[in-house]
Amino acid sequence: MKTKKFWVIGLILVFLLLLAGCAKQPAAPQQQAPPTPKNPDLILSSTTSTRDTGLLDVLIPQFEAKTGYKVKPIYNGSGAAIALGEKGEADVLLTHAPSSEKPDVDNGNFINYQLVMHNDFIIVGPPDDPAQIKGIKTDTDAFKKIAAAKSVFISRGDKSGTNTKELAIWKKAGITPKGSWYQESGTGMGQTLQVALEKKGYTLTDRGTFLAQQKNIQLAILMEGDKDLLNIYHVEQVNPQKFSKVNADGAKAFVDFMVNPDTQKFIADFGKDKYGQPLFYADAGKSVDQIGK
Repeated sequence: MKTKKFWVIGLILVFLLLLAGCAKQPAAPQQQAPPTPKNPDLILSSTTSTRDTGLLDVLIPQFEAKTGYKVKPIYNGSGAAIALGEKGEADVLLTHAPSSEKPDVDNGNFINYQLVMHNDFIIVGPPDDPAQIKGIKTDTDAFKKIAAAKSVFISRGDKSGTNTKELAIWKKAGITPKGSWYQESGTGMGQTLQVALEKKGYTLTDRGTFLAQQKNIQLAILMEGDKDLLNIYHVEQVNPQKFSKVNADGAKAFVDFMVNPDTQKFIADFGKDKYGQPLFYADAGKSVDQIGK
């Protein structure tokens, strides 16, 4: 009986100790809900490359969870993306066509113009390389060989940042591309790569989209490394003093988010696990002249 009594007392003591231990445990921290903005709806006008790489698929939910804004992304080539901002039909832009963005910054359509990231353009094409451009050091020489061979070249033809860069290279090469070998897809980068694959043609693409699509697109990187092929992205607010319906607070919050050190670190690491290299290089706080050095 005494043994049984000791067991009961022991169990009671253990139970009391467990209760005391639980009482000392701090309560689990509660997840703080993001603030509710006065105007939570935010229209983001961006380029197809930020969608095709998957970058904004991840960053937008992070931004929404942190700030309480609800983002409606609209993806176009940079020309059309910028045009939405010029008409006040977007609140904030993420684009990669500095030569097209700068006039709107200078005339006050866009404000808070911030460097975010870069990757580069590359020329891709059939692995057998019919125009024999592999090993060529400059983009203009590569384009000259493609034109001389009349090898199929697929242009986006959509006034995007990529299309703007492509046309600038043809102009620098002294060539007006025309004829059956030069074809326009009129689509985003991912679809243009697919057309180039189907037609066994060359195209100019940003590296990020190519890497993200590479598993399904059996094209080879045939020309890269020319500093002229840097692909630079900026984020910018549409000026609320020119367009009264613009969500100025939300646009500023998005710009601040994109240049925030945590976001910049995420951008710098994005893609490394899948592709062995980042799809973009983070550049907030740098000048354009520092990029690529």
